[in-house]
Amino acid sequence: MLPWLPLLGRGDGHRVLVLPGFSTSDRSTIPMRNALRLLGYRSHGWGLGVNRGPNRALLEAMRDRLDALYARADAPVSIIGWSLGGVYARGLARRDPTKVRQVITLGSPFRPIESERGWAPPPVPSTAVFSRRDAVVRWQDASDEPDRRRENVEIDSSHFGLGHNPATMVVLADRLAQDIDFWRPFDPPRGLRRLFPSGSRNH
Repeated sequence: MLPWLPLLGRGDGHRVLVLPGFSTSDRSTIPMRNALRLLGYRSHGWGLGVNRGPNRALLEAMRDRLDALYARADAPVSIIGWSLGGVYARGLARRDPTKVRQVITLGSPFRPIESERGWAPPPVPSTAVFSRRDAVVRWQDASDEPDRRRENVEIDSSHFGLGHNPATMVVLADRLAQDIDFWRPFDPPRGLRRLFPSGSRNH
């Protein structure tokens, strides 16, 4: 992916918080965060060790992490969540929407969890990246109900490859670079549409 990064444009330097999946830590998101830095963003791990599942202390620690990143720049933070990390990301956006610029989930099983608890989607722009050959999370569970500022983007990846997939980086670069006040659905660059099973269409 490294030779492609210059073609994806430069970011505006805003802060991006990346949350790891279940049983993984910030080590799993190092390549993604490094790529985001090369694109011009200030990317941050969650700094909370191995993700062993939700509990009150962890949820409060994540909120404190978001508060600290928001306070450094006095500007909303984009949050990327891989697998269970995406469930957390959407929860943070529901709880503190003024501090969250947008949420991008990667193979995150949020749909049945939110449906069971009666939770509304986060009130910020949201992009759900999913794969039909995920093999860990059902793609239907990792996709949202499309709306004015909610979308789904299909890529071709295993669950454990989502954070390292070139198509994922194309999505991240495009979504992070857009003006949130004029949010529009993802449309792959013409020369890279072969990376996306649905071409230029979203679901």
